Amino acid sequence: MSFAIKIQNEFDRRSERVKCVDLHPTQPWALLSLYSGTVCIWNYQSQETEKSFKLTESPVRCAKFIRGKDWFIAGADDKMIRVYNYCTAEKVKEFEAHADYIRSVDVHSSLPYVLSTSDDKLIKLWDWEKGWECTQVFEGHDHYVMQAVFIPKETNTFVSVSLDSKTMIWNVESPNPKHVLEGHSKGVNTVEFFVTGDKSFVLTGSDDYTAKVWDYPTGNCLHTLEGHTNNVTSVRFLADVPNGPLIITGSEDETIRIWNATTYRLENTLISKFGRVWTIGCLTSSPQIVVGCDQGTIMGEVINA
Repeated sequence: MSFAIKIQNEFDRRSERVKCVDLHPTQPWALLSLYSGTVCIWNYQSQETEKSFKLTESPVRCAKFIRGKDWFIAGADDKMIRVYNYCTAEKVKEFEAHADYIRSVDVHSSLPYVLSTSDDKLIKLWDWEKGWECTQVFEGHDHYVMQAVFIPKETNTFVSVSLDSKTMIWNVESPNPKHVLEGHSKGVNTVEFFVTGDKSFVLTGSDDYTAKVWDYPTGNCLHTLEGHTNNVTSVRFLADVPNGPLIITGSEDETIRIWNATTYRLENTLISKFGRVWTIGCLTSSPQIVVGCDQGTIMGEVINA
């Protein structure tokens, strides 16, 4: 059985570049971070922009919904983190978080924690119930830290990736990494944690044009996904899809690729109409994906071919 991405619709707004996409857990909304310094909420059912926030003149590389509150958090090249109430448009908080560009933010699923990563080589943990106090700084990477994500099955653990080519596993209570995964020959841009059955995995994408699947917690590399012809910029996991689970990868080679997460076979390739692929937003329980590219955003649904 092979798979295809059926394009439901395309967001035809020509933006300077879509750097990050996050999907709301209950509303048909995609939160888009734009290179122009704007964050907008796009309704992917009506194909209309619900709200737009001009945050800064600098690129906004990351933004996430904060579940349980009507907030989103965004990080930008001006080193600032901003938190907005998307219902009232009120700015909840604004503060200088890093000494260089902010590459990613991630929100804990149950605790009042946010992780941020930066070109200053640091990862920081913020607690909004303590007035957005920085409660921990994590040092260990030797180059830009491109992304960090909480591990859902473990309350106090997260994984990070960097252009130093390393993937690191951390505990929020320690400033030093627990484990270091090495195997990529160039910088690592993106990371995802996923579970199938009783097994857990880390998925990474790199400037060496590959994605790798790692066993968690042993750190053994189980498989290398080869086929992209440029940097892999986004990796995602879809669990509840027909004949799944699936791995989705996006690249600067202007393609989105679908892989069987069990056999690692390449099932299908979609060529982006909007140039290089920078980000893929999805919910693991849904076949829908939203892809952010150089010139716009694509809405798709993974279906049997």
